Amino acid sequence: MPRLRKPAPKAAAKAPARLMAWTAFWVFLLDQATKWVVVHWMDLIRLQAIELLPPVVNLRMAWNRGVNFGLLAGLDMRWVLVGVAIAISALVAVWVHRERLGARAHLSAGLLIGGALGNVVDRVLYGAVADFLNLSWWGWDNPYSFNVADISIFLGALGLVLFAGGGKGRASRPKAARTG
Repeated sequence: MPRLRKPAPKAAAKAPARLMAWTAFWVFLLDQATKWVVVHWMDLIRLQAIELLPPVVNLRMAWNRGVNFGLLAGLDMRWVLVGVAIAISALVAVWVHRERLGARAHLSAGLLIGGALGNVVDRVLYGAVADFLNLSWWGWDNPYSFNVADISIFLGALGLVLFAGGGKGRASRPKAARTG
């Protein structure tokens, strides 16, 4: 006879959703704080470049009006990209919550959502995303810059790919009882 599980307390059921919300909040805050410090307080907007640990870690001001690596930057897609980022964030939050995915998936969703919303604020305020982190190597001058939001979006998407299949909701079904 199969065992019946006790329903989880409501607080335990809300814990992953809170993890997602808190992760998104702190990623958003960290992203916006680093942008303000580097772009305005350190005056990268005027200086355009600051060497931190040359030649590996540098700050280089870049305004990304397009998508990844500046693709489609020549098109005026500001409001389209704002709408897409908000829609994807909402869809990810609803999907992760409905599927009752585990804590790692909720953490990953929070990373993605917080990063996406950080870049949304840039597009609304500046018309472009403020990118400033540049990693190069001896003999290789990387032409691209990125920010905390970009790192979070990448890690969040990767985490969702890796951890979304291990949920306890509709995505995974209990194994059928073996008969002998």
